[in-house]
Amino acid sequence: MDEREAFVALNLIEHVGPVRVRQLLAHFGDAASILKASKGHLLQVRGIGEDTAESIATWEKRVDLSGELERCNEFGCRILIQTDPEYPAPLREIYDPPVVLYVRGSLVERDRNSVAMVGSRQTTHYGIETARKLAYQLAYVGVTVVSGGARGIDTAAHQGALQAKGRTVAVLGNGINIVFPPENRELFDRIAAQGAVITQFPFNRKADKQSFPIRNRIVAGMTIGTIVVEANLSSGALITANFATEYGRQVFAVPGRIDSPRSKGCHELIKRGAKLCEGAEDVLSEFEYLFPPSNRPPSSAETGQLAALELSANEQRICDAVGQQEIHVDEIIRASGLPASAVSVALLGLEMKRIVRQLPGRHYTRNR
Repeated sequence: MDEREAFVALNLIEHVGPVRVRQLLAHFGDAASILKASKGHLLQVRGIGEDTAESIATWEKRVDLSGELERCNEFGCRILIQTDPEYPAPLREIYDPPVVLYVRGSLVERDRNSVAMVGSRQTTHYGIETARKLAYQLAYVGVTVVSGGARGIDTAAHQGALQAKGRTVAVLGNGINIVFPPENRELFDRIAAQGAVITQFPFNRKADKQSFPIRNRIVAGMTIGTIVVEANLSSGALITANFATEYGRQVFAVPGRIDSPRSKGCHELIKRGAKLCEGAEDVLSEFEYLFPPSNRPPSSAETGQLAALELSANEQRICDAVGQQEIHVDEIIRASGLPASAVSVALLGLEMKRIVRQLPGRHYTRNR
């Protein structure tokens, strides 16, 4: 048995988590030796009780290691351990980094400087549009956007990053072979092709109230900052923000309506010292040493090369419909003949390319 297989086995054993594995490694030196140890020897390790020692000493009767490895091979994912170069470097620095990571897709060096974007599952139109726009802006300049793959803000964040043709990573609170929520199956396929879907949980592990906070610590731990877009006071997004604070990472919060319960969490974070975020520039300015302005795409006004920008067919139709005068989005829909959803997506793309800008009241105009 090699070290990777030994770590996979440890990850499958009940009562064994990252902190206990670290304690055991300090005593035994390597993962394979932990699995060979007797119950009596295991009990000599500080923090290891009867249940944990029994579970490890009889692990071959309790877990199906060969079956797990076979499932991984058939599913087409890989399992990383902390010594692998692909394992996210910032995640190694937290108190309890995952023993293993199941990865579908790829993690690359540039993901080291990633930003988390989280929020409520039950959100508003404002929250969804803001998350998509922020994710698009960040991904467009090369920032990897990390989120939890859940309904609401998480889904919008992944969609925005994909639309910008940037990288995004979804961290699951269940086994990598389980699609939850089920409607995100196609989204997860796209994320895996343009980034990665990852989890610390073994195959067939279903999500529950315990697994989501565990997932949230990975989201916060593998990123240099966390943006909370929209959240009520009981939202799990605040757990992610708390983890980010604990790990010494920057927390950002998007303000919302003062009478909206779904903005209360963000406003509370701002009161507690989170940086107010109104756009990607608020995030980029905090990490200017990583993302200097010289590395960001210039606007069409700065280059004078509007024609050189690549526009989709829908973006071109919208661009033709938006003149120098203010025009309401309903008029753009009528003039373009496109569905409202397609117009919304195209306008977002044109905003990110700095060809049009949004004005109050959902009006738009061309940048001069």
